[in-house]
Amino acid sequence: MSREQTLFDITCRALTGLNQVIAEARPDIVLVHGDTTSTFVGALAAYYHRIPVGHVEAGLRTGDKYSPYPEEMNRKLTGALTDLHFAPTAMARGNLLAEAVPADNIFITGNTVIDTLLKTVRSDYRFPAELDTVMGDLSGRRVILVTTHRRENLGEPLRHVYQALRDIIHEFHDTVAVFPVHRNPQVRSVVQSELGGLDRIHLIEPLEYEPFANLMGRSDIILTDSGGIQEEAPSLGKPVLVLRDTTERPEAIAAGTAKLIGTSRDRVYEELRLLLTDSTAYSVMAEAGNPYGDGRASKRIVEFLLHHFKLTEQMPAPFTIQA
Repeated sequence: MSREQTLFDITCRALTGLNQVIAEARPDIVLVHGDTTSTFVGALAAYYHRIPVGHVEAGLRTGDKYSPYPEEMNRKLTGALTDLHFAPTAMARGNLLAEAVPADNIFITGNTVIDTLLKTVRSDYRFPAELDTVMGDLSGRRVILVTTHRRENLGEPLRHVYQALRDIIHEFHDTVAVFPVHRNPQVRSVVQSELGGLDRIHLIEPLEYEPFANLMGRSDIILTDSGGIQEEAPSLGKPVLVLRDTTERPEAIAAGTAKLIGTSRDRVYEELRLLLTDSTAYSVMAEAGNPYGDGRASKRIVEFLLHHFKLTEQMPAPFTIQA
């Protein structure tokens, strides 16, 4: 990592570095995960070495190459280089079939993020000591967990979101916001100008996965422009308000666990206020089922690879949503 790095910097450094790693390891297959720039570059590096690619979390699409940016094209370009597509859901599989990917090359697994989440969140979890002050302030209060980082939301869109959050915290005295602030200077500058120094809004450093996942479990509402959180939060019974106009995870919208609300100050305020004042609206989102996995996606991928490389005769059953 380097300060103010660009997509050009990341792409070039990752491609050069992975060239050396793959040349030394000579793997039988390279697995890439998700939709980051390193995902696409990992697939490209493997292709240059004529090594097969397996894409974990394959088939997510919005249909807009600039939303999210650059993730939508990262996953499409990765898909073009992929040999085995590990789709988390039936809808993701459908997206791949629509792009003429052979059905035999697609396997529905559920999402590995649910595997990790279910092994991480614990009722007896003890948060790191540096969060003692924050956790003490949450006692007996409702908690809004906030994360923002999308490039398309930088600038005024984020400012409008933070203004709405400030209005909500001012109005609801039993409510606290916890905001692990992304290290991007363009995010931090707006956060500080709109939310810095305010009571009951805790601006903290980004968290490692374990404390963050357990903080999700302690929260009541999640306000985010993240992709992965749209999958994680439903497993914990947490409504997700998505600060975007499109999502590559429409299953969450269809299931009612997440809602696309954009970044308008009025809309963000209205949707937060609804969940804080209408117990029925809250319950509808919190109690909807999770369409993203059952905690066994990784096991399915391993079993599929063993079968693919003829190390076992047993083909695993794909993930299906239980009624």
